[in-house]
Amino acid sequence: MELFSELNERGHEQVSFFHDSHSGLKGLVAIHNTVLGPALGGCRMWHYKNETEALVDVLRLSKGMTYKAAIAGLNLGGGKAVIIGNSKSDKTESLFRSFGRFVEGLGGRYITAEDVGTSIRDMEHVRMETDYVTGISQALGGSGDPSPVTAYGVFTGIKACVMEHLNSTSLDGLKVSIQGLGHVGMYLCENLHKEGAELFVTDIDQTLMGQAVENFGATPVEPESIYDLDVDVYAPCALGATVNPDTVDKFKCSIIAGAANNQLIENDFGVELKKRNILYAPDYAINAGGLINVSNELEGYNRERAFSQAEGIYDTLMEIFRRSNKEDISTNKASDLQAEDRIRKIGELKSFYLPYKKSFKIRNA
Repeated sequence: MELFSELNERGHEQVSFFHDSHSGLKGLVAIHNTVLGPALGGCRMWHYKNETEALVDVLRLSKGMTYKAAIAGLNLGGGKAVIIGNSKSDKTESLFRSFGRFVEGLGGRYITAEDVGTSIRDMEHVRMETDYVTGISQALGGSGDPSPVTAYGVFTGIKACVMEHLNSTSLDGLKVSIQGLGHVGMYLCENLHKEGAELFVTDIDQTLMGQAVENFGATPVEPESIYDLDVDVYAPCALGATVNPDTVDKFKCSIIAGAANNQLIENDFGVELKKRNILYAPDYAINAGGLINVSNELEGYNRERAFSQAEGIYDTLMEIFRRSNKEDISTNKASDLQAEDRIRKIGELKSFYLPYKKSFKIRNA
């Protein structure tokens, strides 16, 4: 890979490689854009096949965080970290404390958090070495599990989609298929069930399926059958790329709105969904509740404020839908443009004031 060419193409500012032979740490931090503020994004621990695969992943994920923060109205940039290793066998306190020291060395340009393969406990080890970490336990002044706020944001986003596409304010009797019953998926089931929605669920874990059936009256569905159900909303809450060449012709839903990241295997599938009159809620817009939640830790965590901010996802999506309709473009394209507009405007504002700030510093040197 031509690294600098890749960074230029994706618009990244910085990539840092970390290695500590004592703890076995091999990791990368990618900072995509800091125009709006310091880069905040989780630390993923994954058994990558090679370093190139890890690099591509951290570049892709960090860029997504820039757009997520921008569209959510947060004063944060986009960044991500990956640690190369098996999250089930390679974790040690030493490894995460070493990672924390490297994060500290970035001087606040990157703030880390938990992600796939890492936990609140891991972030507490990171916190022993740096203050630039979120997603820690409530006992230490953090927010704990972000899943309730993430799920509430998705629930709010589904209501926006139903208003936009089905012209209804009620979810009563709405048929929703939920793919993935992890923490977010299960909380989403709870929210929808309270509103009277009829749920169809699938997960590879049969125990979780049983819980959804018992607690929410959900109908269990085989994993491969979830795509062609005749439902109002398909909510992917597990793996990404479930909107792909194999599934797009199967969909009978009116709306796709879920918590999973990177739901479209390629951006062009946003156009394909629009052609089929399926309203797509851009993933990084509707699932921003998790980022909203941990960002609140930076000012002193307030759970009520986090939920209140997550309600703003409704208005964010309605703005995206208006732009999509006005410009006759896909919703994911409209969302990208909304995020890019905000970054550009703030960047221009900073550029306008930058000469004054520099001269002020010189005079007071």
